[in-house]
Amino acid sequence: MTRHSAFSAPGRFWRGNLHTHSDRSDGVLSPEEVCRRYRAEGYDFLALTDHFIGMYGFPLVDTVPMRSDGFTTLLGAELHSGAQKNGELWHILAVGLPADFAAAKTMSFVPEPGQETGPEIAARAVAAGAFVAIAHPQWSGLTLEDARSIRAAHAVEIYNHGCAAGCDRGDGAGIADLLLTEGRKLSLIATDDAHFSEPDHFGGWVMVKAEANEPEALLAALKRGDFYSSQGPEIRDVRIEGNTAIVECSAATSVVAMGWGTGAKGVHGHSITRAEVPLDRLLGSPWLRISVIDAAGRRAWSNPIWRAAGVNPRLG
Repeated sequence: MTRHSAFSAPGRFWRGNLHTHSDRSDGVLSPEEVCRRYRAEGYDFLALTDHFIGMYGFPLVDTVPMRSDGFTTLLGAELHSGAQKNGELWHILAVGLPADFAAAKTMSFVPEPGQETGPEIAARAVAAGAFVAIAHPQWSGLTLEDARSIRAAHAVEIYNHGCAAGCDRGDGAGIADLLLTEGRKLSLIATDDAHFSEPDHFGGWVMVKAEANEPEALLAALKRGDFYSSQGPEIRDVRIEGNTAIVECSAATSVVAMGWGTGAKGVHGHSITRAEVPLDRLLGSPWLRISVIDAAGRRAWSNPIWRAAGVNPRLG
């Protein structure tokens, strides 16, 4: 039997948002009010990740004073430097940055010659101790070549609620699955990217398994992949027994196992709380991930489970 570490690691699940903005960049609320709202909505932790560019004074907002009993914060920023293939500025999410993280030569949202590249600033953030994610691939117009170049990333945003609500471009599954198929050991995060200027908040989060709701414990668990992501449904267990994925969850209408290529199999019904998903159609994929979908169409996503390498008959 193989069980995903998020369901076997010690501790409990803590709910948090990893991508949020305040009026220190292009959000509309103060850092204090953003933290107050997430705390009031039952979140256990928050990363305030304002745009780390010169036009806003390179904010790396000190949210330590906003911590309280039952609520903590992670220091972070959305980093920008260099141009993607489409000529637009890179967006790299970095959570757990040190307060003295050095600014890039990025003054605005328009890339300039001589800046660090996206891969370079991502690698520098990881070296400084941050959990780094490729932000909103669909919204950014990210190509697979772009995504491949970020070798230091821990994760991909599989869902960005602000991009979904604002312009129907919230998806990151396509890029994530292609990178997984190439062997990249990445996790999958759902985020808000909240600015509070539109209905872009409280729609996507991570559930992190850690022994304490403290920044160091949460950051370590994120880096290990000990979490799942959600828009609402709960995932309570994911394990593989033989050639079957066993999933326990809150009431769902579909539970789907996915691997490389066209490999996927769903179990469908009403008020499903335990599903046994046969894996014959996953084409020998060395990885699989689970989606849980409820009656309202809301999803939860497991991180990938890596199995012994298989042979894809379509790739040889």
